[in-house]
Amino acid sequence: MPTYNYMCEDCGHEFEQFQSINARPLRKCPSCSKRGLKRLIGAGAGIIFRGSGFYETDYRSESYKKAAESEKNATSKNTEKKKTTAKSKETKSSEKAEPGIKEKKKSA
Repeated sequence: MPTYNYMCEDCGHEFEQFQSINARPLRKCPSCSKRGLKRLIGAGAGIIFRGSGFYETDYRSESYKKAAESEKNATSKNTEKKKTTAKSKETKSSEKAEPGIKEKKKSA
């Protein structure tokens, strides 16, 4: 059964009501007892978690989060080292090629 949002146009009282889909919308405000109650347009089929139906394992512990973060940092450091090594190899190979290019320019 869905949860509907209601607002009283007379007193401004807002609340949620758990109702059957087939139930008629409420009209009488529980706060001021006037018939100015309107059902608000909801967000749709969103799931609302309320109450004590959650498991402790649904959310990761702080120690797990810290371990995952340190693993992520270690992986990124290894990736940076590989990039630095690849750049230094490219630089060395381009340094070897430059003297040859200069010699060709001089001889031409």
